[in-house]
Amino acid sequence: MPAVAQKDNSVYDKHMKQNQPKINAPVWDLSSVYSDVGGEDYVKALKDLEKGFDAVKKLLASPEKDEKFPEWLKKTVETHNKTDALYHSLLSYANAAYTTDTTNTKYLNAVSFLQEKGLIAKELHRTFRSILTLHAQELDTFYTTYPQERKYRFIFDEEITAQKHHMSDEQESVANDLQRFGADAWSRLQEQIISNAADAQTGKTFNELRNEAYSADRSVRKTAYEKELFLLKQSEIPLAASLNNLKGATVSLNKRRGWKGALERSLFECRMKSKTLDALIGAMEDALPMWRSYMKTKAKLLGLEKCAFYDIFAPLPPPSKKDAASAEKVWSFGDAKKYIIERFDSFSEDMGNFARLAFTQKWIDARVRRGKVGGAYCTEFPLHKVSRVLSNFTGTFSDVSTLAHELGHAYHNWCVKDSDYPFTAYPMTLAETASIFAETILIKDQLSKTSGYERAKLIEMHLSDANQVLVDILCRFYFERSVFEERAKGELSADDFCRLMLDAQNKTYGSGLSKERHAYMWAVKSHYYIPEFDFYNFPYAFGQLFALALYARFEKEGAAFPAVYTSLLKDTGSASCEEVCRKAGFDIETKEFWESGIRVFASELKELKAYAASLAR
Repeated sequence: MPAVAQKDNSVYDKHMKQNQPKINAPVWDLSSVYSDVGGEDYVKALKDLEKGFDAVKKLLASPEKDEKFPEWLKKTVETHNKTDALYHSLLSYANAAYTTDTTNTKYLNAVSFLQEKGLIAKELHRTFRSILTLHAQELDTFYTTYPQERKYRFIFDEEITAQKHHMSDEQESVANDLQRFGADAWSRLQEQIISNAADAQTGKTFNELRNEAYSADRSVRKTAYEKELFLLKQSEIPLAASLNNLKGATVSLNKRRGWKGALERSLFECRMKSKTLDALIGAMEDALPMWRSYMKTKAKLLGLEKCAFYDIFAPLPPPSKKDAASAEKVWSFGDAKKYIIERFDSFSEDMGNFARLAFTQKWIDARVRRGKVGGAYCTEFPLHKVSRVLSNFTGTFSDVSTLAHELGHAYHNWCVKDSDYPFTAYPMTLAETASIFAETILIKDQLSKTSGYERAKLIEMHLSDANQVLVDILCRFYFERSVFEERAKGELSADDFCRLMLDAQNKTYGSGLSKERHAYMWAVKSHYYIPEFDFYNFPYAFGQLFALALYARFEKEGAAFPAVYTSLLKDTGSASCEEVCRKAGFDIETKEFWESGIRVFASELKELKAYAASLAR
């Protein structure tokens, strides 16, 4: 399933009743991919998938040796790529159908069926990796025989390294099978607890209470915060059991697979060196005083001595009745479409034409409705070389920005669509770069068009988002690192998780906030509960700061830069983070590079402080 930011649809009801006709958000068209999960084309594709699996199995059952090995490898890679692309597209289709109609058991069964088939795909990949490792000495002959395939050197070297961190084929097969009833089950338990929790007095769901953190009324924010903590306290035993067992399984499997720890494995999957991470974390740590200054500035603007934890997302209050009377613009989807195309055009003709294509061919499902998941995501169909974007568009500028963010992901997919299947997969660090870059194009334009309160509100929103990406993400990194350190020594309880979370929050938010903290944030963030991803945090900071560095270069180089940007996106599936960035002229192993992105926020904070001072006069 795609990872989405969950938001309860009921919070939109009043807004949507008032603005639905004006917003006129569309639903997507999936028919160019498959007609339906029961359609003839879909059924045929499932049969083709079985044939593909059988073909790969047959090739893997008798690998050629010596002079025939290059020919065997080329044929196996081609067959494997085609089968994997088909599987990926089928699963993406079933997921896309399900996430717009979660009560439809036909779609849910289709997802479950393909997830089971995923075990076969993993088994085949594991066997191929094992054979590749055994024949590593013959790869030079393969590259000589097929010079055009030298691009696979990076992929094959990565596969051989990964093989060193695998148990026996039988053990890996058992581990993957049992994960469905172990780690995956614990993950689902956390989802079920959070999605079904509700306040007994008001009937508000947990997600509705979370959304009230954005209320302009401080009493509403505080009450929601207190109710949220109460609900989490009530469920702390099963939630702690989920996280304890998930992380325990990870510690055990990492040890058996020869990883020094979860962070080493995460860096490998991110194609990133520890030196780069150290530089990134170091720059984030050095910037903490600046972010505490931001939170203190926000407190002044809110009329508070200090912000509490429940004030972090509070909107900037209007300084006058005139400003309060000017309601935030309600964007129609048509206006958003026109604006995004215009802004993408301002960067490059290619990006603008891509946006036109996505809107014209109905790639976007933006209409809020019952049965549809909240949040937003982009999913790709590699066999069909297209993407689809899901969002919940309510007419705010934040929704326009989110739409641009997801289209940034889709543009990234578009840039790599003609590459062989393995090269269409890129690490999360670089995935977030394209989306945040697209978002930045819009933010920069809006800042150039506003002044006074409207400009300050936009700057504060940008700083608030960055505060989450750079301060809260650092907090999550600290927390997860300490959890793995202590879980390796023994079992962890809810009290242990609360203690570690408070310690992480004190280290990051520090004096920027009053003494109120959120000790149960470990129970809220679903990223901690995803078995496949450990340290699902620092890649966001990477993407945020790298995107800003890229945009700064665009501002300097103008029309010459888009070609560099497109080339960079095409390279993201075929090299390490360091190599991809080096080609674009960046040395990401230095703290100075990451500080260049942070300086953008320092400049915005300076302006926000000036605005606050002007109100005080």
